[in-house]
Amino acid sequence: MNTHSSHPDIIKRLKRAEGHLRSIVTMLEKERSCLEIAQQLQAVEKAVCNAKKLLVHDHIDHCLEDAVHSGAQSADDAIQACKAISKFL
Repeated sequence: MNTHSSHPDIIKRLKRAEGHLRSIVTMLEKERSCLEIAQQLQAVEKAVCNAKKLLVHDHIDHCLEDAVHSGAQSADDAIQACKAISKFL
C-alpha cells in the first residue's frame, strides 16, 4: 500500500465524520429535530466527499504520474487508470 502525505489529513477527516455519525445516532435516539439531524448528515456527507476527492486527486497526482515516469506503466494504461478512478469523483 502506498502512503502519501495526504493520508493523515484523510484519516483526520474520516475520524471527524465518524464522530459526527455517532452524534447523529444519539440525536435520533433523543428525538432531536429533523432539521438538526439533516444538517449533521450534510456535514458528514461533505466530510466524506472531501476525503474521497483528496484521495482520488492524490492518486492521480502521485501514483499514476510516478508509474508513468518510472516506466512501470504506459501512458495509455495511466489514462485508463485515471478514467477508472475518476468515476468516484
